Amino acid sequence: MKEIQRKIKKFCKENDLEPPAEHRVLDAMSELGEVAKEILKMSNYGRKPIECGEDLKSELGDVLYSLITIANTFDIDLEDAVHQVIEKYEKRLKKGSAGSEND
Repeated sequence: MKEIQRKIKKFCKENDLEPPAEHRVLDAMSELGEVAKEILKMSNYGRKPIECGEDLKSELGDVLYSLITIANTFDIDLEDAVHQVIEKYEKRLKKGSAGSEND
């Protein structure tokens, strides 16, 4: 993950793609909406079982890219962040469920 973050940081710098954090968050939300739309299309809007298509892979890549740019803006190491989240869920599960009611 660290290498991907470095690669995206370099790419953004070289291509003058460094908007404010607020814009990056809006972009991430927009990309997540595109994931939702793709899943709706794959199921023909709930009329058939979902058949995963190549477009979903691309849309998820867009979401990940957007999230990484947000993390890079704040110098957050996503690998560390994911490890913290896993630990949080492990503690919650020991209390009965993964929900935040166990914090």
